[in-house]
Amino acid sequence: MAGTSSGLELRAALIKIVGEKGCLFEPADTAAYCEDYRQLYKGRVQAVVRPASAEEVAAVVRLCAERRIGIVPQGGNTSLVAGAVPSEDGSQIVLAMGRMNKIREIDPVDLTMTIEAGVVLKTAQEAVLAENCMLPMSMSSEGSAQIGGVLAVNAGGNNTVRYGNARDLVLGLEVVLPNGDIWNGLRRLRKDNTGYCLRQLFVGSEGTLGIITAAVLKLVPRPRELAVALCAVPTEQAALDLFVLARQHHHEAIQAFEYMSGLGLKLVLKNIADTHLPLEQPADHYALLELADVAADTNLREKLEETLGKAMDAGLVLDAVLAGSAAERLALWKLREEHTEGHKREGINVKNDVTVPVSKVPQLLVQATEACQRRFPGIRCVPFGHMGDGNIHFNVIQPEGSDRAEFLRQSHDIMDTINEVVRKFDGSFSAEHGVGKLKPYLVKEWRGGAELETMQRIKAALDPLGIMNPGKVLP
Repeated sequence: MAGTSSGLELRAALIKIVGEKGCLFEPADTAAYCEDYRQLYKGRVQAVVRPASAEEVAAVVRLCAERRIGIVPQGGNTSLVAGAVPSEDGSQIVLAMGRMNKIREIDPVDLTMTIEAGVVLKTAQEAVLAENCMLPMSMSSEGSAQIGGVLAVNAGGNNTVRYGNARDLVLGLEVVLPNGDIWNGLRRLRKDNTGYCLRQLFVGSEGTLGIITAAVLKLVPRPRELAVALCAVPTEQAALDLFVLARQHHHEAIQAFEYMSGLGLKLVLKNIADTHLPLEQPADHYALLELADVAADTNLREKLEETLGKAMDAGLVLDAVLAGSAAERLALWKLREEHTEGHKREGINVKNDVTVPVSKVPQLLVQATEACQRRFPGIRCVPFGHMGDGNIHFNVIQPEGSDRAEFLRQSHDIMDTINEVVRKFDGSFSAEHGVGKLKPYLVKEWRGGAELETMQRIKAALDPLGIMNPGKVLP
């Protein structure tokens, strides 16, 4: 549209709202906003608009509603399901939230922070430490992911086993609705039983119902003691049994429990600099366990060491190493956090963010691996993730020496093969990544009938023009 009279008119209108520094129009400037993190989808836009306030967001939304222009909200663009990529026809705009990056308030008494959507998660984490608090969201993309996107997709992460998903940490929201109205629901109340809980409607909606511009988030007291251990375990079931044992002894202290396959960790060690295995021998399966306590001098490390001793006596752990310093803790976590990048450097990935009841995770790991290897000879299964809450990233890498394009053409067949196993255990095809542009075709089959019809009615009621992140979530 750029270059036509209507295109020039739109440019002028957008610049009037957000200023010249708030708009990008040239393809060279907008290209980075038009491709998803995994480089599976590439679109075009009329403009990338970078508002600096909720009022500017609202004005842009009203303008787009008048002209029937699709709006794609975008935070750090870290979506693994192409949830923030525009269409290929160049008809939409990207609304990039990075300039709305103020931390409005931190209240250590209420244990809350009021924060704008464009604040990077890592920045938010660091900001509250000075107040002796912790924002208990932690994920591999935290150095790039922005709060608005984290909430819009209801992200999970490493600490879900203790603190819940993103929606469990939200007390209030500020949202620009599809008609351009601003809903100010920035309440810090722990109890507020006055009608429908609107904030939960927008958390997890992936920008299809409105644009989150700010939030009130729950904080927790900053832990004074941490204990982290990397364990080599003999089987998938042993990993789960170790979790159950740790939960029995440290129920209130467990902050994370992560599973890693032997091949998955091997590829991290191969492809990521400054990583090494701190155990004597490699294993087929690993568990990473972290405990945290706000009390000082609780001897948390010694207690974890005692629990691991019991696990070894029971045959659940082959070998283990406990971090003795903050640097060692970071080194152990790096082995887990670099899985995505380590696997990406090995070849094309097909990613599966699936969830089953915690008790069924070992069966999922075994049966999905067998199904993939049987149907796709040479495929490399590298499952890893949040065993403590039932969420496994069951990723697979192309066979060595195989054709990249041919492997990508099998993506949906691979996902379907894994999902057949997930369905057996009453699981879900998306645990924390969302649906985005990649997986709406699955929604009708998995969430059809009354559930899908209700979602469609909500969408039609709030966004009758269909301008909010078109083509995402709903089939």
